[in-house]
Amino acid sequence: QVQLVESGGGLVQAGGSLRLSCTASGTAFNLQYMGWYRQAPGKQRDMVARISRGGITIYADSVKGRFTISRDNAKNTVYLQMNTLKPEDTAVYYCGATRYIAMEFWGKGTLVTVSS
Repeated sequence: QVQLVESGGGLVQAGGSLRLSCTASGTAFNLQYMGWYRQAPGKQRDMVARISRGGITIYADSVKGRFTISRDNAKNTVYLQMNTLKPEDTAVYYCGATRYIAMEFWGKGTLVTVSS
């Protein structure tokens, strides 16, 4: 099993920045993809960004140019640098990880609130 622990959420004004971190523990040595998803109140959970073990990244159109995902395989950690935050970025952000394609493991989430 793999455990994921997120950190770095909080309250920020529009235009500000936050950096999220997620560290995997347990049998985390063969995670092919790690990523960030978010869920706003009353909405479904959507992908924000994901990164392969080799560093290939995919972003949701809504965050391209503002968010950057990165990964440290030695530390089993994935990061999400969020710049130029907007009120519509407000959501609970979840870290996900998988040995395959679809996410298998999830963190408990960290709340990001962007005030206008």
